[in-house]
Amino acid sequence: MIGVLVTVLVQSSSTSTTIIVGLVAADVPVKTAIPMIMGANIGTSVTNTIVSFTQMSDREEFRRAFACATVHDMFNWLSVLTLVTLEMCTGYLEKITAAMVGTLGDTKGSSKPPDFLKVLTKPFTKSVIQLDKKVLAGWAGNDPKYENCTTVLKTGCGDDSSVCTFVFANLGPGGANIGDTGSGIVLLIIALIMLCGCLICLVKLLNSILGENVKKIIKNGVNRDIPIKYLGWLTGYLVMLVGAFLTIIVQSSSVFTSTLTPLAGAGLVSLERAYPLTLGSNIGTTTTSLLAALASKGHEKETIQIALVHLFFNISGILLFYPIPCMRWPILLAQRLGDITSQYRWFSIVYLLFMFFIFPAIIFALSLAGPVAMYIILIPIAVLVLVIIFINILQKYKPSILPDILQDWDFLPEPLRSLDPIDRVIMTTFSCFQICRVNNNSDSTDQNLEEIKKKQQSEVNSLLEKDVV
Repeated sequence: MIGVLVTVLVQSSSTSTTIIVGLVAADVPVKTAIPMIMGANIGTSVTNTIVSFTQMSDREEFRRAFACATVHDMFNWLSVLTLVTLEMCTGYLEKITAAMVGTLGDTKGSSKPPDFLKVLTKPFTKSVIQLDKKVLAGWAGNDPKYENCTTVLKTGCGDDSSVCTFVFANLGPGGANIGDTGSGIVLLIIALIMLCGCLICLVKLLNSILGENVKKIIKNGVNRDIPIKYLGWLTGYLVMLVGAFLTIIVQSSSVFTSTLTPLAGAGLVSLERAYPLTLGSNIGTTTTSLLAALASKGHEKETIQIALVHLFFNISGILLFYPIPCMRWPILLAQRLGDITSQYRWFSIVYLLFMFFIFPAIIFALSLAGPVAMYIILIPIAVLVLVIIFINILQKYKPSILPDILQDWDFLPEPLRSLDPIDRVIMTTFSCFQICRVNNNSDSTDQNLEEIKKKQQSEVNSLLEKDVV
């Protein structure tokens, strides 16, 4: 859950996995870092879930966009729940990757991982914020020299050691001094506004530039299978390669999937085509941790091992939930979530807060209480969820073998089987606010009209008095 929370905060699995590689290089055991790597995969999908909110005004577009965003969530959650259990029982990821790196020779002296977009983005980012990498390295290595440093913002720039010209220098010790946490929150808000603003513009441009005929041509071209007999099944795997290649180019799965979400909302990319693109993106993002591992100093084999764990975790998830069509559960779950959020749009916000903040925080808190307390609470909940899923499947396909009372959920109170009561409460609350606002506006308008009438009456009276005189 630490991996989930960290990735949600930094909005990039590439960044969080690189941090995890650095922790392994600083003597964190590989076994401890494996769950962090899995959590990083979950946290990366929060960005495209937020991006889908930009299409909330249109129910149909929002349904498609939210389904495209959450298919990534569902794949990651299902993969983690399955593989973390398997890893705890067998340790197969640790054993396989340990065997692979056991035959490696000396990995020192590897080149620094390339960053294809840094040439374009570095001038802008340096004008906004600059970090002192020596302080970061000192804190990571517990260097006593940096114990009294209070900020990671660079405090000396160029020839003048006291003045920096980047924007966030005004929020550091030389300016408002709101602290690293405050600066990080401000930077996160600005980044999310810029991301959502750019993607809203992208959606508007797509809808305005592309006519219906052009949309149909693009939609048919992107979603079409290979037009060769008996080879159509290969289309999904080729699409995965495309997703992996594009993610390697942009060095971020969050950027790629966030760009894919509005395209799906506009109807240009189907959910069935977006799914393999997302899986390919998961593979492509592992190259960052692999390159970072090759460039690390200290515990070289262990850092390469944790990077390979990231790669094989995603490959294992794909082997579980893609090759067999009936096992593509993430698509079914994402479609269901898209249908729910198009009907109850407030549910998307509840989903975001619960899946990426509340639930990971609860699990993390339970883990601090010890494994016994965590298992006592989680195992009954997991069993209950599995029983409900099993009954739902039987209700749909074999209702006759169930008792009469379990053939549907009508025996339960309405709040336990439907979102309608909550929806009515929320809609009533917002309607009251709207009515109050309208009444306040009408009251102020009436008051303004009354003042105008009094003013006009006084002017008329003054004119009459002058005429009489």
